[in-house]
This record gives sequence, structure tokens and C-alpha cells, in this order.
Amino acid sequence: MGVYNEQGGALEDPESQHMLIKESKGGSPHRGHGSNPLHSRPGKTTGASDNVMFMVGGWTQDDPSCLVEQFCPEYNEWRSAARMVNNRGAVAVCSLDGQIYAVGGEDKVRCFSSVERYSPDTDSWSTDVAPLSSPRSGVCLVAMDGYLFAIGGHDGITAMSTVERYDPKMNTWSKQAPMLSRRARAAATALDGHLYVIGGNDGDMALSSVERYNPVDGTWSICAHMRSPRENAGCTVYLGHIYVSGGKDELSLELCAAERLDPDTMRWSPVKCMRSKRDNMSLVVFNGSLLAVGGSDGVTNLKTIEVYSHETNMWRHFGSMKSKHPGGRVAVLC
Repeated sequence: MGVYNEQGGALEDPESQHMLIKESKGGSPHRGHGSNPLHSRPGKTTGASDNVMFMVGGWTQDDPSCLVEQFCPEYNEWRSAARMVNNRGAVAVCSLDGQIYAVGGEDKVRCFSSVERYSPDTDSWSTDVAPLSSPRSGVCLVAMDGYLFAIGGHDGITAMSTVERYDPKMNTWSKQAPMLSRRARAAATALDGHLYVIGGNDGDMALSSVERYNPVDGTWSICAHMRSPRENAGCTVYLGHIYVSGGKDELSLELCAAERLDPDTMRWSPVKCMRSKRDNMSLVVFNGSLLAVGGSDGVTNLKTIEVYSHETNMWRHFGSMKSKHPGGRVAVLC
């Protein structure tokens, strides 16, 4: 990474080992393999154990391109991949069983209930996936126990508490117990067999509240609140903690602040602020490192990426994507 700056110019000639990020203590990195270069298809992976990163979509009326990019560790660069069938913003993106799912979203005219699935082997999207029960944008999408969970969202009128579970073997969605609060543009992740849904907007204001779902008994419970309200934040599990960064606060101001939840103590603690404010960003673990990708700083949509060091509690610049993806989301195939 690091071969494009914010204007798209070359920053440096990448070293052959540039993307083989040093393994963090206690982490479980997956390293990309460079033995089989991607010559024919930009989306084709080199093996089931590879760690491959995609930026999917991103749509606004001013920038409706809805591009898809794949990071190729073999060449240390981002390359174009097949676009989704339907251009859509506020789309939820998640990987499951070596494929990427894009769920819901909107185009400023309507919200979508449709779902698309990307196959990296063929670099193509298919629309033969069952739709959600109702159109929704700003949905949370989380993979856990072989299922996808679509959580909350906005139907164009109101924020929703709806939760649905997708069974890829049956190609069906089934309703689950609804959340305790209505939430659109929330953050969500899975940890230790539970789903955590964090922040978002209930239709009136940004939320700091957090709730956790136990799929065994189908119940939701309240967890410790974040230190500050936020919606459109990035969220992931890193080194056994839940990290949340960026988004917008209750005053609709873009945030660079980050924090993490210790699941043992159920307490949130501050993390060093990112270098840039990032609303609508993605937070992912790639090759064992925590990356903050894209987003908007309130003035422009960002192509830049930052990497976090838990040892120094610092963020540093980590290159850029080729294109801007306003509202796009990252998915990592492991």
C-alpha cells in the first residue's frame, strides 16, 4: 500500500515485503501470498487462506460511480474490480464463505431491499440472493456462526430495530428478536459468540448506547455506553477488544476520536485520535494490522488509509486507494 497519495500520484516504489506487516503481539494476522500473481482477473484470489481487501461502492449524486477496488498484496497496489449491478450508497458490506455480500442501501430516490453477492474467482456480482424483508439503508451487516445478520437501518421514513438472519445454504432471511432501540447507521461486530451494535442514530439524535445480542436465547441486553455519541463510525475486533473510530457526533461534526471496549471489564477507554476526521469510514484488520480506510473529513471524501499501532497508541499514514468511495465499505476475505 502507499503507492498513491491523495492526488493519485506515486509516493514511493514499494518494497517487495512492504505489505507483510509485522505481526502484532497477541494478533492473528493472515498474510497474503505472492506466489500466484493476478494476471487475468483483478478480483481473483490466490487461495482460500489469502487475506484480500476490497473497497465496495460508494455513491452520491455528485459522485455516482460506485466503484469497487481490490488491494493486491502481490503488486502492492489497488486495482479495479467488477462494479455492483445496482449503484447504491449507504450499502452494508460483509464477507462470508469467501464471498462478499452487499445489502440494502439507497440512491436518493429509493431504498433497496436487494442483495448482491461478489465472487472473487469470477470477478462478478450476482443478484440471485434473497432480498431483505423490507428496503433499508444504513444497515449493519455482520457475519457470525456461518450466517449474516442485517441489523437496523432506515426505510426512508424512520430508523428501524429490525434484525434479520441470512442462511446462505437455504438462501433465506429470517426475522430475529428486534433490538431494544431503533438504530440506523450504527456500527456492529461479533465477539465471543455475541453481536454488539454500537451507536447509530434513532431518527432524532446520534447515540452512545450499546446493546448485545445472544443468539442462543435470542435476547438483547444493554452494555456500557461509549464515551461519546457517534453514527457512521468504523468498528472491528482487534486483539480481543472492540475498536470504534470516526463517524459523526450529536452535533453532526465529523470525528477523529477512537475508543475501545474491553469485553472482560465492559469498560470503554480512549484510543489516540486518528490523523484525519473520518465520517462514513471503514475500520478493518488486514494482515494483522488495524486500518482506518476512507471516509469524509467534512470537506472532501478521503482516499487515504491510516494504520494503528497498539504498542505506541499512534496512527500513521498508510497510503491511499486509487479512487474516492463516498460511503463505500471495506470487506476482507480471509
